[in-house]
Amino acid sequence: MALLDVGVMFVAVAAAGAVASRLGQSVIPAYILVGTLLGQYVLGRLSLPVVGTAYVPETEFISLGAELGIVFLLFFLGLEFNLDRLLARRGPIGTAGTIDLANFGVGLVLGWLVFGAFLPAFLIAGIVYISSSAVITKSLIDLGWIANDEAEPLLGTLVYEDLFIAVYLAVASALVLGGGDVAAAAADVGIAVGFILVLLAAVRFGTPAFDRLVATDNMEFVALRAVAAVVFVAGAALALGVSEAVAAFFVGMAFSATGRVHDIETILEPVRDVFAAVFFFWIGLVTDPALFADVAALVALAVVVTTPTKAVTGYFAGRAFDLDARRSTRVGLGMTTRGEFSLIIATVAVSGAEAGSFDPALAATINAFAVAYVLVMAVLGTTLMSYSAPFESLATAWLDRDGSDSGGVNG
Repeated sequence: MALLDVGVMFVAVAAAGAVASRLGQSVIPAYILVGTLLGQYVLGRLSLPVVGTAYVPETEFISLGAELGIVFLLFFLGLEFNLDRLLARRGPIGTAGTIDLANFGVGLVLGWLVFGAFLPAFLIAGIVYISSSAVITKSLIDLGWIANDEAEPLLGTLVYEDLFIAVYLAVASALVLGGGDVAAAAADVGIAVGFILVLLAAVRFGTPAFDRLVATDNMEFVALRAVAAVVFVAGAALALGVSEAVAAFFVGMAFSATGRVHDIETILEPVRDVFAAVFFFWIGLVTDPALFADVAALVALAVVVTTPTKAVTGYFAGRAFDLDARRSTRVGLGMTTRGEFSLIIATVAVSGAEAGSFDPALAATINAFAVAYVLVMAVLGTTLMSYSAPFESLATAWLDRDGSDSGGVNG
């Protein structure tokens, strides 16, 4: 039956992806929704004629596949971040990213007001802070903005966020697994930070070794060696209590300095997409939608508060790259999208509950909030990007009286 369960999962995500694509929406909410519908909390509560109770269970393959989905998503993100190129643009990226950090502060205050404790507030802050690299990049391509001037501040701010979130995940994992006791988790945080420094050194000085690793004309070996490196290092990180996502990100950065980035991306992109689909399906599978009612007010509050704050900080991020009001508005609208990283942060709480170091009820609430929030913000963000023209006109009229345009290929 396990193979049949996996088969049902892949049929479901393939169909959901096709429907989302036809509607011009991100596939992420579609994968989450279909996972929720087929899981124990929806289909499992129904009694069907002839078969009785039937649903897709959280099998070991699905759980491990979800973990690989996280690993490959962050690995590919790292492939885009060549360290030398980042350092060359560190000025505007640093300015834009620091402005964007205001959203983390907003999330921290919001989480504290709702939960009255530091650790859940810390997790909420991360969930509402981080924008979706996957959804934003796909939207840039679909809208034809990828070659425009607004693409650089969008991607640059995402780089800053992802570097910040790499350290954040390491600290959050240590705190959650340590039961929220900062002193007790100090050693774990030290190990996590030390591991990150080792990985950063590998990125900075290990390019020749990574070049030799994939120095072959056999594409099968290129794929196997890249997968071996990222999965082994991610597994080692997890064994040390460090986020596997963080490790995968830095391994991707290490490979980004080699001459085989295009080959690795071409070969492994379908693998990434398959396991990413499993990850989002799994998120829906372990989420009880009955909890959505309990977090509806928090989700509504978060959407109302964090949509304008992201739009405003994104606008000023565009200005930090010397863009005009029109294109800075596009940056602000694009940054409102949330997605995969918010869900990865939520899994930290779930992992803590499974390890017995975090309150299960609180973990379920945070996970339900993250899923509902991402569903709303992924749809809202992509819609705002698709229908940005009225907002661009308002911003130009109010903030850019001369109507100047800083250029761009596709308008």
